[in-house]
Amino acid sequence: MQTRNPLLDDLAKVAAGAAGALSGVRDEVEARIRDQLAKILDGMNLPNREEFDVVRAMAVAAREENEALKARIVELEARLAKLAPPAS
Repeated sequence: MQTRNPLLDDLAKVAAGAAGALSGVRDEVEARIRDQLAKILDGMNLPNREEFDVVRAMAVAAREENEALKARIVELEARLAKLAPPAS
């Protein structure tokens, strides 16, 4: 874009160059952040999706079994209370 004012033309070129440089810097920073994040995650020894699903299924089953056992305990305590001699 050419104008009649060479100062404005020069400013436009400087601005375009600065925008291009900032874009390059942003891309470089993003790449370095991705690399650092990948290194951190690799060192954390996180489970994969399959391992997570297996552990989750075990937790759900344990929770259901725990609820069933609680109900059974309440039932047995009620039966025991009926069998116990009255306190004098």
